[in-house]
Amino acid sequence: MLHVSTRGEAPALPFTDALMTGLASDGGLYWPESFPALAPAEIAAFAGRPYAEVAEDVLTRLSGGEFEPGALRRMTREAYAGFRHPATCPLVQLGDNLFVLELFHGPTLAFKDVAMQLLGRLMDHVLEARGQRATIVGATSGDTGSAAVAAFEGSRRADVFILYPHGRVSEVQRRQMTTVAAPNVRALAVEGSFDDCQAIVKALFGREDFRTEMRLSGVNSINWARVAAQAVYYVTSAVVLGSPHRKVSFSVPTGNFGDVLAGWVAKRMGLPVAGLTIATNANDILVRALAGGRYEVTGVVPTTSPSMDIQVSSNFERLLFEAGGRDPAPVRAAMGSLRQSGAFAIDAGTLARIRSEFDAQAVDEAGVAAEIGRTSREAGYLLDPHTAIAVAAARSRLASEPGTPVIALSTAHPAKFPDAVEAASGIRPALPPHLADLLDREERLTVLPNDVEAVAAHLRREARAVRERAA
Repeated sequence: MLHVSTRGEAPALPFTDALMTGLASDGGLYWPESFPALAPAEIAAFAGRPYAEVAEDVLTRLSGGEFEPGALRRMTREAYAGFRHPATCPLVQLGDNLFVLELFHGPTLAFKDVAMQLLGRLMDHVLEARGQRATIVGATSGDTGSAAVAAFEGSRRADVFILYPHGRVSEVQRRQMTTVAAPNVRALAVEGSFDDCQAIVKALFGREDFRTEMRLSGVNSINWARVAAQAVYYVTSAVVLGSPHRKVSFSVPTGNFGDVLAGWVAKRMGLPVAGLTIATNANDILVRALAGGRYEVTGVVPTTSPSMDIQVSSNFERLLFEAGGRDPAPVRAAMGSLRQSGAFAIDAGTLARIRSEFDAQAVDEAGVAAEIGRTSREAGYLLDPHTAIAVAAARSRLASEPGTPVIALSTAHPAKFPDAVEAASGIRPALPPHLADLLDREERLTVLPNDVEAVAAHLRREARAVRERAA
């Protein structure tokens, strides 16, 4: 199975090469030439099976069978063995046809662990087989960074450098990145926004000489393997509620668009999905884009859901490519316009196809607090701000489609955002025992200016791939 760039000017690659490359050399994102199919009987057969087994089956198909079965079986089982719930990603019912899918039982209490724990093992496996090193560079609005650090901590083959916006992530999110002592991971606090961090990462990948010199690889959801791994929990949760014999909808808190796109992938493979709701905070660029057909950056507003404080949703490019008939020319034009003027128009046909499968809703800060309070009172359940946005949007969908179950994705443990949760509910969530001393651990970070050259210079000084070559 080959993967093509959304911009059409990079070579097509098999899964393992797309995994290790991350961002395509033309600046585009890799996307499968075709999707494997899950027959209704195959979906039904997932019922009652352990999460790791379903992950192995789904990813064997999405990787084109490139991993030998024994290796993929070992990696999926190792990836999820450390999750602190026997179901890995359990469903909790909040009300009539309203469910929460808990994706926060991994080591860093966020949904990013579900894909990242597997991604770390996949990349180490490939690097070991090839006798290579990699310098992994990623940008985070909070959770991707800590998940990457946890997944690659102590790796013999990979160094990890995570850029995050200085002062714009929660204390728990920051400390999960900065208190890890392993020498192969580094937290880089950039004096700017998440979009600035993401722009720096894309600029570094766009420099072919630097990319080769550093042996760059990426773990953001620009990496197709991240999206592929996330498709699994859409399948497992739908099966619990009766799939394939019963359709379900999903409400997904969305920043960089990778998680909700994974739901589309599961649907494309054959999962009966009634609808996909893009749930956003005050940074509502995707809501505006679907409403008016114009994707326009207006600046980032800090909120109590910082992982969604994003204006440039990178994975939306994949959807534009797919909905536009897989023609890379309009994607190149749109991304060029976004870079030059901060906006682009979505043509009518593409917009209609997107609207046929996605709807979008923004929830403001007052709405977030209200939903946390309501769910605490009515169901005795604490939501983090990101999950509250998904639940609020799910309630709106249920109002119009009461007969179809809606699964709201819970992307973070409430203890990652204790101030916001306490302010809305009167209850301060505690960190679980394995992180109880997090706020007392020593931090290690480097503050860098919002400048590509400064970040590049730092990577050259610190990455093992460069130091060993020089020696």
